[in-house]
Amino acid sequence: MSWKAQFEKWIGYESLREDLKEELLKQAEDETYLEDSFYKNLEFGTGGMRGEIGPGTNRMNVYTIRKAAQGLADYMKAAGEEAMSRGVVIAHDNRRMSHEFAIEAACTLGANGVKAYVFKELRPTPQLSFAVRELNTHTGIMITASHNPPEYNGFKVYGDDGAQLVPKDADRLIEMVNAVENELTIETADKETLIEKGLFQYVLEDLDKSYGEALESVVVDKSLVGEMGSDLSIVFTPLHGAAQTPMMDAFSRTGFKNVHVVEEQAVPDTEFSAVTSPNPEEHRAFDHAMILGDKRDADILIATDPDGDRVGVAAKDSNGQYKVLTGNQTGALMLEYLLSGKKAAGTLPENGVVIKTIVTSEMGRRIAGSYGVETLDVLTGFKFIGEKIREYEKTKENTYLFGYEESYGYLIEPFARDKDAIQAVLLASEVAAYYKKQGKTLFEGLTELYEQYGYYLEDLESFVFKGKSGAETMARMMESFRSEPMKEQAGQKVKWQEDYSTGTRTNMLDDSSEIIDLPSSNVIKVVLEDGSWYCLRPSGTEPKIKAYFGVKKDTLSEAEKQLEQLKDAVLQKVNEMS
Repeated sequence: MSWKAQFEKWIGYESLREDLKEELLKQAEDETYLEDSFYKNLEFGTGGMRGEIGPGTNRMNVYTIRKAAQGLADYMKAAGEEAMSRGVVIAHDNRRMSHEFAIEAACTLGANGVKAYVFKELRPTPQLSFAVRELNTHTGIMITASHNPPEYNGFKVYGDDGAQLVPKDADRLIEMVNAVENELTIETADKETLIEKGLFQYVLEDLDKSYGEALESVVVDKSLVGEMGSDLSIVFTPLHGAAQTPMMDAFSRTGFKNVHVVEEQAVPDTEFSAVTSPNPEEHRAFDHAMILGDKRDADILIATDPDGDRVGVAAKDSNGQYKVLTGNQTGALMLEYLLSGKKAAGTLPENGVVIKTIVTSEMGRRIAGSYGVETLDVLTGFKFIGEKIREYEKTKENTYLFGYEESYGYLIEPFARDKDAIQAVLLASEVAAYYKKQGKTLFEGLTELYEQYGYYLEDLESFVFKGKSGAETMARMMESFRSEPMKEQAGQKVKWQEDYSTGTRTNMLDDSSEIIDLPSSNVIKVVLEDGSWYCLRPSGTEPKIKAYFGVKKDTLSEAEKQLEQLKDAVLQKVNEMS
């Protein structure tokens, strides 16, 4: 159906919500707006769906939420009676319409005989992941758009292990969602009626308590935290999001007593009024934290994103200025501390494994290797880390020790199965306490790691391509890198080109090839002779292509020079095609 026909269907629907109808009438003369709103159905991918809020099939609204929930209900019906009786747990963050979308999803599921447990207050994504396991539900839903701008929201689906669905399960769900023909006429039920029938139940306090108790296990050295918990000065900001309540409880439970909250950003706010971008990867997200940090002489500044699954850390550099660490740097500090602590305590297992994504720094592999621990690479997306945890629980082949990705996502203890910023904040604070006891800052600790393991530097560039034309540009760009591989870049010969769509690793020096044993994904990674690498990946949740870069040299100046040369070589080709 053309976008014009879809628009006519919506505007002609007698029961269309008045606010959505008013918006469509207001924009009736703007064909660009209408085409973008209706030219396709909002894509329901392996991680669920995410998009701008507004009327239309390509937007987040009550009708597209109902369609996703109906598809999930059909998915659960196909799984059998047990799946339906176990039900779904639903959480939401602070975004526009998040609470309403959670209720709409529950009422759609209830109309299909599926019970929904709904958090009556906003809570972070890792707590939703934990709740799936704690309540033994068949699936979970998180209403969030993570760190996207205020006009976005999303719908993420979790399996019964608390992890986001892996491709084989997600593909079945996607088929069910796509099979729902008319999002406007999906049957829903009244909330109060569902409560009476036992198909809708609010949850909160018991899950807060059990999640808080589980968080206590994240502390590696309780005596260290007991000694330094009052001395270590921490500034924390939830960036207006859902992490405030569980985070403050976790600080209290574990003994971190000198915590200063950025009050301007502590209150949940749909518009993120006191932050330029609610993304801890963006350094401007720390502006208020740095001001408070100077006032309190803070040792560490910590920011969690709106749904509480990602965390950013800042600390003072050699000039006494706060500097934001990269996700790779924070991960290296956590990993070194975690493994050294386990080794000292005699609890480091012989079959331990660290899991990271293919675009995460190779420094983690070097650190883990120094402790005799294997490092496993998986595709980008924390669901693949969760999948491996589940596999190891069954086979006992390996013992999970730590999982992380460069985009500020970490999981220490697997009682959650998605990245958990609450856990990561506790571990980062403990690492800071460890170095403070030695009279050192986190940055001095990081410098020690670089001197020990080598200077691993990474960077990321993103290229935004909105709308239909943008999607076409991204497809053309990926095809060009795939079909016209470069033989030399940044003064180095290309050794490997890895095409994850075909599962093939090609040796560019002798034209030999081997199989990559990972699921198919639209990703290209190129490795140079000196180990430098770059990777191109279209985002699964945003209209952008991400370009990742990584180098390793013996000195900082050498690493910085190589990184700049590598970026210039790749970005030149990207810009030519934009």
